[in-house]
Amino acid sequence: MSDLINPGLVLLDRDLGESTESVIRALAATVHREGRASTADSLAADALAREAKNATGIPGGIGIPHCRSEAVTQATLVMARLAPAVDFGAKDGPADIVFFIAAPAGADQEHLKLLSKLARSLMKKPFVASLRAAQSPEEVVDIVDTALGLAPQPDDAAAAPTAATGTAAAGSSAATGPAATGADGSAATGTGGAAAGAAVAGASGATAASNAGTQAPTGTHAPLTESATSTAPDDAGARGPRRLVAVTACPTGIAHTYMAADALANTAQEMGVDLQVETQGSSGATRLDPAVIGQAEAVIFATDVDVRERSRFAGLPYIASAVKRGIDEPREMIQEALEAADDPQAPKVTGDGGEISAAVTGSEGWGTRIRKAVMTGVSYMIPFVAAGGLLMAIAFMIADPVLVAQQADDILATTTLGNLGDVSLAMYLGAVLFKTGNLAISLLVPALAGYIAYGLADRLGIAPGFAAGLVANFMGAGFIGGIVGGLLAGICAYWLTLPRLPRWLGSLMPVVIIPLLATLFAGGLLFLLIGGPIAAFMTWLTSLLAGMSGASAVALGAVLGLMMCSDLGGPINKVAYSFAVAGLGAATVTNTAPQEIMATVIAAGMVPPLGMALASTVLGRKYFSAAERENGKTSWLLGASFISEGAIPFAAADPLRVIPASMAGGVITGALTMAWGVTSAAPHGGIWILPVVDGRWGFVAAILAGTVVTAVLVTLFKRIGNVKKHVGEVPGVPQTQQTVEV
Repeated sequence: MSDLINPGLVLLDRDLGESTESVIRALAATVHREGRASTADSLAADALAREAKNATGIPGGIGIPHCRSEAVTQATLVMARLAPAVDFGAKDGPADIVFFIAAPAGADQEHLKLLSKLARSLMKKPFVASLRAAQSPEEVVDIVDTALGLAPQPDDAAAAPTAATGTAAAGSSAATGPAATGADGSAATGTGGAAAGAAVAGASGATAASNAGTQAPTGTHAPLTESATSTAPDDAGARGPRRLVAVTACPTGIAHTYMAADALANTAQEMGVDLQVETQGSSGATRLDPAVIGQAEAVIFATDVDVRERSRFAGLPYIASAVKRGIDEPREMIQEALEAADDPQAPKVTGDGGEISAAVTGSEGWGTRIRKAVMTGVSYMIPFVAAGGLLMAIAFMIADPVLVAQQADDILATTTLGNLGDVSLAMYLGAVLFKTGNLAISLLVPALAGYIAYGLADRLGIAPGFAAGLVANFMGAGFIGGIVGGLLAGICAYWLTLPRLPRWLGSLMPVVIIPLLATLFAGGLLFLLIGGPIAAFMTWLTSLLAGMSGASAVALGAVLGLMMCSDLGGPINKVAYSFAVAGLGAATVTNTAPQEIMATVIAAGMVPPLGMALASTVLGRKYFSAAERENGKTSWLLGASFISEGAIPFAAADPLRVIPASMAGGVITGALTMAWGVTSAAPHGGIWILPVVDGRWGFVAAILAGTVVTAVLVTLFKRIGNVKKHVGEVPGVPQTQQTVEV
């Protein structure tokens, strides 16, 4: 018997509640009751966090919640047959069969392979049918053990045709020729179609035949040979079957990775398409044979994480989507890949060594792609700004701020550490820190532009993007010029990757032609047409802000606070933040307006996660689910560190209450920081930059005021809306195992 499941981990025909959360909590409590998890609540929180990323329902009335968790002490399967069924997000309706896969954070490869093999078995109709017909928990355990190849083998197992010929098990399509070989008893998904592993015992009457050592390793696929290819329809013609390759991967790497691989492979065989899949999962993977990739017409990326060594597929047309689409819509994905192979204008994998982002899909519009590229640029820009700003702030702490800002260049040009002359050591070190930080800050716009271009064209966009950013700096076009220049460089670099070119010319494109033409395109447009008007606008805006005082400054603070809290790290938030950091370098002792704006943006951005933390853990615990209360604990630290995204889980679950409450708190905080003249020389860091904040008590008071307003409002909104998310009592599960005590 497998140590993954026992009769105590099987719940047949049970009512576990009406929601995904209640079912997962009941299953986590079952794991804990069997002594396989240290706490039920921590395990449930990890599983619910995974569920929030992507629903785990699959076609056929199946749910497969899963996670890795520090709370798990032994790799475990829990099977539940639900009555009534519960919606796990599958397109064809609710699930009545649920397998909960709980893996330790450091699970060994053998257990990961078994867990992955179980997930693949759920793609087989006879296996699922036998689970629905099972009469006892012991029968379910036998069915699972048989599918995993762990049940006792009949004496005549050696004569089974599946073992000898590689014919697919019950419910699978047959593969021609001998089966691929491997080590763990799982079947190759690739062109051989469905896994040829164990057939399913139980009510379906299918006989088991497990053949460890005669099939391909989990997540790997046999080379493209006669023994592993699908049988194409008779009308395939002289051309032979169409040939595709695919990569599947998900963050956990236990279930969806392999289920998507099987769904794609099985559907490809039905369509007469020769498809081989590389699974980049937790239980290991063997790379596709380069010869197989060389014969493919296109590649499918069904991934929720970056594709490893994506450059192996350079030159192939591709389509990309989330891994779950590979399970739900394999036929559509294969058809789209075939169309991309026939379309000369289809996007192709570049050979620059970059990675395909899980967020980028072939079906995304340009608006979405541009928005994501700008977010990429801002995220890569922040370390430049943080390092430079903090160094300058430290310089102001150890030396006279006015003198070090005015004389840093002269001090460094005329003195050294060994020959200070009339300059004090503190002043010399202050000059070193100030100049280093100032130079780092000067990279702000080039970094922004360079990584915006990277977001559109991978590494091919970096060089022309940085060049466009330097042009924007030179012309005084500021961060707006950097954004425009980065977009121009990235779009041009992307377009230049599309044409099919002879090999001799293609080799020159990434290192010579694309950087040259994209730099000329973006830089030329900035110099000749766009840069001047943007620079004039930035000059006007800077002078307007510098002249703001009194009520107008308070209004500006309120607007910035509103923007910082409106989309929690999204484009509106990033526009406000970019505006603040772009002006920080222009701050002087006599012009502190840029530093006031910076302090306002930081303080307001801390409010949403802090407000949600206060509401979910103190003021309104009964209106939040246990998972949200767990998130609330983390949000204290995220908010204190100026990470607005800490409030996203709350906003995703209840946007109509959370976002307005956050915006109200942001308005209060922004107005107060500007009214009190709080300044910050550092561009990031949250509460940890208090030593370099001028007016620190006003800074803290403004944050506390906004936090309380947000927490009170969101609690009030939930109370008015009668939003109660107490975890209901689940039959058979002690109530103490279903709630989270804070």
